[in-house]
Amino acid sequence: MSASNPLAFAKYFSTLKDPRVRRRSSHRLLDILAIALCAVLCGANTWPEIEAFGKRRHAWLQRFLPLSNGIPSHDTFERVFDRLHPEAFLHCFGQWVEAISVALGLEHIAIDGKTLRHSGAAGLGPLHVVSAWATEHHLSLGQVAVEEKSNEITAIPKLLELLELHGALITIDAMGCQKAIAQKIVAGGGDYVLTVKENQGHLLEDIRAAFARALETDFAGLEHDEHETDEAGHGRREYRCYHVIHDPEGLRHQEAWEGLTTIGLCYSERTVGGETSYEARYFIGSFRGSARAYGKFLRNHWRIENCLHWQLDVTFREDASTLRKRNGAENFALLRRMALAMLKRYPGKGSMACKRLEAALDTQVLEAILRG
Repeated sequence: MSASNPLAFAKYFSTLKDPRVRRRSSHRLLDILAIALCAVLCGANTWPEIEAFGKRRHAWLQRFLPLSNGIPSHDTFERVFDRLHPEAFLHCFGQWVEAISVALGLEHIAIDGKTLRHSGAAGLGPLHVVSAWATEHHLSLGQVAVEEKSNEITAIPKLLELLELHGALITIDAMGCQKAIAQKIVAGGGDYVLTVKENQGHLLEDIRAAFARALETDFAGLEHDEHETDEAGHGRREYRCYHVIHDPEGLRHQEAWEGLTTIGLCYSERTVGGETSYEARYFIGSFRGSARAYGKFLRNHWRIENCLHWQLDVTFREDASTLRKRNGAENFALLRRMALAMLKRYPGKGSMACKRLEAALDTQVLEAILRG
């Protein structure tokens, strides 16, 4: 494919092994992948909708794809994506993302999990996927499905292995606050900020005690920094005060937390409708940054909820997906993330839903989105 071809991204998937018996395959694997991605970009959320898109855009697709046997049926799309190994598909996706990431440079990666609530089947619970999100570039970097009868603690290390961590700051909520995860991030050349809650009881107790002592003495003799924010809008007011202490003392088994240099406290007050709530949250980090820097990363971490998970549920209706077959559901989830990354990079001013509609109505818009 030439560089001007809007489907040039497909070169990153050219090494993907076809899971079908060759003599029984009527359609090229790359054709199936390209049609599916284009369809999802244009609003398709099911296999029949992907087939319908392909038939309506057959003439346009033939400009770039051979389509010697026409458009595959929705059953073919379903069978191929269910037989396609998610790890192999993800590896090719990772090559595509890496090509983008090298050009952009990644500063902050947020990691969080999401459940596809209607994807459960007989004997299987709903599919739960842990994703990595480049917060400053709105780019999905990868995903790993949580195995049945397991949790995010086992999935996060697998996801970290797929990422280029060198020079990046990784934020994870309390589920990922584990010694092995901290060690893996530092070994990969990255830094971490991990939220600490009751799942690390001793660590949380020691951090609380350290801040209680520090507040009593007004942080005398400690390497300490503080940063405040006060924001109002949309009917609410939020005040936050961040404290960080570098080289803390009194943490049991501190040496087991690879690279730990800093403990932190975020005290917040939130006022809505005249009622104020209070919260104190604690965290640990491996870089000697200011309280303002830590506050920035902690706030930006939630972009994975607002910019990825929310979009997947509201725009792509992921939470309503009833795909029951595990491989198919996981691979379709990756298609959504790839489509979202392309839509985010398209400079149009409309919402994600409007961009999908424009792409469905105008192939020039679709080509511009595909070219990035």
